Amino acid sequence: MSSDTLIDATWLDYLLVAIYFGFVLGIGVMARRSVSDSIDFFLSGRSLPAWVTGLAFISANLGAVEIMGMSANGAEIGLPTVHYFWVGAVPAMLFLGVVMMPFYYGSKVRSVPEFMFKRFGTGAHLVNAISFAVAQLLIAGVNLALLAGILHALLGWPIWIALVVAGAIVLSYITLGGLSAAIYNEVLQFFVIVASLLPLTLLGLNRVGGWDGLNDKITAAANSAPASAEVAPASQQLESWPGQALSGFDSPFFSVVGIVFGLGFVLSFGYWTTNFVEVQRAMASNSLSAARKTPIIGSFPKMFIPFIVIVPGMVSAVLVQEMIDLKNGGTPAGGASGEGVAYNDALLLLMREVLPNGLLGLAIAGLLAAFMAGMAANISAFNTVFSYDLWQRYIRKDHSDDYYLRIGRLATVAATIIAIFTAQIAMGYDNVMNYLQTLFGFFNAPLFATFILGMFWKRMTPTAAWVGLVFGTVSAVAVDRLAAAGVIDLPGQGAAFLAASTAFVVDFVLSIVVSLVTKPKPASELKGLVYSETPREDRIDPEESSYPWYRRTVPLAGIALVMVIILNAAF
Repeated sequence: MSSDTLIDATWLDYLLVAIYFGFVLGIGVMARRSVSDSIDFFLSGRSLPAWVTGLAFISANLGAVEIMGMSANGAEIGLPTVHYFWVGAVPAMLFLGVVMMPFYYGSKVRSVPEFMFKRFGTGAHLVNAISFAVAQLLIAGVNLALLAGILHALLGWPIWIALVVAGAIVLSYITLGGLSAAIYNEVLQFFVIVASLLPLTLLGLNRVGGWDGLNDKITAAANSAPASAEVAPASQQLESWPGQALSGFDSPFFSVVGIVFGLGFVLSFGYWTTNFVEVQRAMASNSLSAARKTPIIGSFPKMFIPFIVIVPGMVSAVLVQEMIDLKNGGTPAGGASGEGVAYNDALLLLMREVLPNGLLGLAIAGLLAAFMAGMAANISAFNTVFSYDLWQRYIRKDHSDDYYLRIGRLATVAATIIAIFTAQIAMGYDNVMNYLQTLFGFFNAPLFATFILGMFWKRMTPTAAWVGLVFGTVSAVAVDRLAAAGVIDLPGQGAAFLAASTAFVVDFVLSIVVSLVTKPKPASELKGLVYSETPREDRIDPEESSYPWYRRTVPLAGIALVMVIILNAAF
């Protein structure tokens, strides 16, 4: 293997990657033909079937962050990482489909901040639109940093060149075809990602002697690790509950409370129900029934993704020498960043260890697909919010549709350039999941408190909404800074859970207090925006009652909920 590249690829691997890129750009070119106005560009003309938007919904989330971050967590702390899926995703996805989607889809808004505008007016809308736009630029930087890491590992290119090339590829297909190009590519990417990670998982498990062999090796490694390395005991790495290795709490009781409330409720519901990146996919559906089923269809593959992203991380930590050294407190040289091996490298190093050429090319294409899906999702959501919610509402009103379409394309270019710089921040973290959970605590947790209160309490006022959002965000940043200064000592992702929970509580309490002393909107303006003021027939698709049970929203959600409870009990 050459010394300057992490992976030793051959012409066959490069050919597979090149074919994949040809497909991606071809989808962009074909999707361009269907873009005639801004609704086509930003929301796919609301014309896509539920299975397409359901797979895109999951693929948009199956970005670099998910794959590298979750495999990094798998290598570092083991099985408790499944909580990000079974507690921290599926319940909230079902809630979004059953309860919240009728309000988004039915109110005909083009974005989540636009829903905030209809419910609360200018103050909350402006705070939400700006914080969302900033969050997307930071998260796009995470995806770009990891994508550049792959190109660096594969070709030995300097990180700067890799960042620019990676950004240019994503930019080309979103600028061509807008959201349709992003969504159809996400469906393709979903299958490419699964096809590339499944063989890696099976071959890796085979090398360590199956599931029992993996358990034995993790137990032996944990027992022999030096105390200074602070490796979690094997019992904590091999069982999902009570999950102290993830939460950072010593007490099993507080660990469960932290995971269920901090991750399962605040962070998870905050992310899945208010994050326009995900909601935008459902809004592109062709009916209310399809929009409601989008996150529910997505929840089925979401449940099983841990087996192809977390398990390879766990295998890597006991099979790959550099990862074994890292977990024992060493500082092995190399890695995708070139500045030493980090947990983020777990998947790449496992690929090098177990995959033959050809399969390696497929796996690299799968990783590139994941980063592009994640980054395209961030940027296509950013360009919608920037064009409609910031530019059209506050800077240049009443221009032609073509004008806003041009602004959307320019915003896409600007966002990609800015992401090259925000990628530098992400590179400072050895486990990107820590950075991401911190960002979600800042941006999503307070937004969820405002949303949930505003949707179910008609007395909540416009003033309370923006005051709650601002102070909720400030409180999360304060907790994060106290943790960084060592005042609050929580290992793992405990500090991020605490910051998110604090933001939620501060926002919720302040919103109630301020609402009681300020003037609410009249009830006549809240139809379609508040649960109690919206008739039941507006919240369901009238045609759905004629569908067989397996195509209806609520039975599907019930099956998904039972399955995820069984998975939690089994592991």
